[in-house]
Amino acid sequence: MSGDYHAARFTPDLRRAALWRALWRLHFQKLIAAEDCVLDLGAGYGEFINAVVARRRIAIDAWPGFTRYLAPGVEGVVGRAGDLNFLDDASVDFALASNLFEHLTQAEFATVLAGLRGKLKPSGSLTIIQPNYRYAFREYFDDYTHKTVYSHVSLADFLTAHGFVVLECRPRFLPLTLKSRLPVWPWLIDAYLRSPIKPMAGQMLIRARPR
Repeated sequence: MSGDYHAARFTPDLRRAALWRALWRLHFQKLIAAEDCVLDLGAGYGEFINAVVARRRIAIDAWPGFTRYLAPGVEGVVGRAGDLNFLDDASVDFALASNLFEHLTQAEFATVLAGLRGKLKPSGSLTIIQPNYRYAFREYFDDYTHKTVYSHVSLADFLTAHGFVVLECRPRFLPLTLKSRLPVWPWLIDAYLRSPIKPMAGQMLIRARPR
C-alpha cells in the first residue's frame, strides 16, 4: 500500500477488536472447530485471528509492523497473501480475508485464490468480508488504496470463474466502517446480525470452497 496507510486511513481502534470478539462469538465460532487450522489473509491488526479459538492460528500481512499486535500463540508471517508456500498442502480448515481483495488487482486476487486452493483441506473454506460497491459506491473510493470494484454478484462470479463454489452470500452483512462512531455493544451486534433490515450495511460476506 502506498504511503503510511496505517497512519492516514487504517489507524488502531479498540472498537474493531470489540467488534471481532462479538463476531467470533455470534457468527464464526459456529463455523470453526477447536481442532481447526485458521488462516487470516491480510490480517491487519489481527483482531479476527486474536479472537479465534482453534488448534492453530496463522496470520499473514505485507505490513511488517502487524506482528506486534498478535495475541500469544498466533503465528505471524510477513508477506503477501498470494505467497502461501510456507503452508503445507491441504492444511487449512478456514481462511478469512477481511477488507483485502478490494486493495488488489484482479490478477493479484486470482493469484491468491490459486495458491489458497492447494492449501485448503477438501472440506476447507474461504470467507470474504469487504465493501459491496452496490451499497457503498458513494464512499468506496474514500479509501485511496482501493483498486478494484466488486458487488456481491461480481465477487461470487469471480470466485466461480476461478474454481470455487459459493456456499453463502450475504449482500449486506456489516456497516461499511467504524468511522461513524456507532457503538459496538455485543447485544447490538447480535441484533444487527439477526435483523433482516441492516441500516448502513455496506459490507458483504461470501463463503466459498474450492471446486
